[in-house]
Amino acid sequence: MNSPDADGLLAEQLLRLTRRLHRSQKRQLESADIAITPAQSRLLRTVAHYDHAPRMADLAARLEVVPRAVTSLVDGLEASGRVRRVPDPANRRVVRIELTDTGRDTLRQLRSARRAAAEDILAPLTADQREVLGGLLSALVDGVPERRC
Repeated sequence: MNSPDADGLLAEQLLRLTRRLHRSQKRQLESADIAITPAQSRLLRTVAHYDHAPRMADLAARLEVVPRAVTSLVDGLEASGRVRRVPDPANRRVVRIELTDTGRDTLRQLRSARRAAAEDILAPLTADQREVLGGLLSALVDGVPERRC
């Protein structure tokens, strides 16, 4: 069983690594002249996960934020030409959000920046170490129950 001190150190290391990853990704985006906030980036990725243009309420629920927060994010993304508001064909009072070509291009650049940042962070690891790390992180992210020996 791990000691609380060891768990605390591990948590701190994970936080430091996350911050390094974000800084590296931010540098990648700045060098590509992409101006987008982390929250806007998350909203853009969320819109892309839907098979059809989602409603603002769908986005708020998925992101676990208040609808007003989504409105502000959409306003910024719409101003930059990355998304557009479109009326729902079945109910003209409902507004849906769809990606534009600029939004899809931004998503490609975001993915590229994330891959480059990850490569920078993971450079010291061998392929085998990366595979082990990937399995461990997947177990944590997917919430696999702890196995006791």
